[in-house]
Amino acid sequence: MRIWAVANQKGGVGKTTSVVALGGLLAERGKRVLVVDLDPHGSLTSWFGYDPDTIAHSVFDLFQHQGKVPEGLPAQLITDTSCRGLSLLPASAALATLERRMIGVEGMGLIISRALTQLWDDFDYVLLDNTPSLGVLMVNALAAAQHLIIPVQTEFLAIKGLERMLHTLKMIMRSQKNELSYTIVPTLYDRRTQASVKSLNLLRKTYRESLWQFAIPVDTKFRDASQGGITPSALDSETHGVRAYSHLLDDLMSRVGMVKERQHG
Repeated sequence: MRIWAVANQKGGVGKTTSVVALGGLLAERGKRVLVVDLDPHGSLTSWFGYDPDTIAHSVFDLFQHQGKVPEGLPAQLITDTSCRGLSLLPASAALATLERRMIGVEGMGLIISRALTQLWDDFDYVLLDNTPSLGVLMVNALAAAQHLIIPVQTEFLAIKGLERMLHTLKMIMRSQKNELSYTIVPTLYDRRTQASVKSLNLLRKTYRESLWQFAIPVDTKFRDASQGGITPSALDSETHGVRAYSHLLDDLMSRVGMVKERQHG
């Protein structure tokens, strides 16, 4: 199992789109894929036609057992999606109450790691979609992940947000004594605008070593796919955005695939 977290402390940068696009492409390549929604807003859950406000069981259930994960519970929470080979562990709005509920409970930062350990032989890839705020959910994702994907909109304020995200990442890695590799992915790129071009050039100049050298373009087909409850590649495999994500996936699989899988517990 390979576990990738998709995170940024700024919203609206393409996290959920990246999870669905990459997850769909992996499934089309014959991989068994699980996408996990760790955002109380439930955008990933909503994408596939489930309502985070009314869903009966969700990832929230994993956090109800005093830091332990009962045997068999993670598998019971998984639901199907419109994409063959792509499964969903949905979110519920109740996730927003976790911080208040979990005060003083030990082991809450490792719940997702423990849950995925139970699913280790069931999936080839797990993609974790994150809330934009730093808290117990993001700590869980970073503790579980083997690699971090950081989508960054190609505009100045988003780049400032990237600085905060990297600061947070270093802080968490220091506390967990864990080095986590990461790839910065420029998103929502519009080559027709000077702001987008300048921002991409700034990213390339500032973050050369960890930056994916290409960019995910603005693509209206992403919105159409979300409205239809399907993956972007299922809607149109030849659109500019899907081809960009396919290229990104090739690079991630070759680059991250060389990293030895580490066990969780």
